[in-house]
Amino acid sequence: MLFPFCPGCDMRDMCVIAHVPHVRYNAQEDSKDDQMAPNDITLKLRDVRAASGLSLSKVAEMTGVSKAMLGQIERGESSPTIATLWKIAKGFQLPLSALIGTAALRDTAAPDVFRTVTFPGSIEVKIVFPFDPALRAETFHVDLAPNQSHESAAHATGVTEEVFVLNGALEILRDGEWVALEAGQGLRFVADLPHGYRAGDQGAAFLNMHHYAQLDALAAIG
Repeated sequence: MLFPFCPGCDMRDMCVIAHVPHVRYNAQEDSKDDQMAPNDITLKLRDVRAASGLSLSKVAEMTGVSKAMLGQIERGESSPTIATLWKIAKGFQLPLSALIGTAALRDTAAPDVFRTVTFPGSIEVKIVFPFDPALRAETFHVDLAPNQSHESAAHATGVTEEVFVLNGALEILRDGEWVALEAGQGLRFVADLPHGYRAGDQGAAFLNMHHYAQLDALAAIG
């Protein structure tokens, strides 16, 4: 089991697993044809907003994203950053992959495989498993360039993350401190607090699992 249950762990204690046999992942395996820019993503924002009966003004208040920006995203006129996507997801109490129109990300040659999304000046993200309402979880593959760092605002209440390093050295910002991990190591931490990721000199590739504790009312949204 990748992240076994830790007796007595209150989820705010670091849970680093032991080394496991390491299968090297080639971060260059995805060709440019398999990558997408944020403006190629079809968000479900308009559908989600319509289903909730909310105005753009109300959504702006909920998410902290301006009404003008939300309108541009709905019309496909603006490329959202990963930070903006998370703000919207948090405002609606939605998992990130449920907000993204995953159909456009599927590889036409292999429908169960998703293409990588490259956010300019930020990280590369690939959906491994989209949100599963029964498990309340989703899994991403994330690539960081050498010495690249990415800090994330707090996610929705009750969200926890698990990180498992595939390649390189990675540090996780948790409770204001950087925790060092190597390939074959993992960390579980609460993600409803500010947190971050920082790669070493060789860059890093890792699996990032998100678990949502409070999504009962939203299980039907997919």
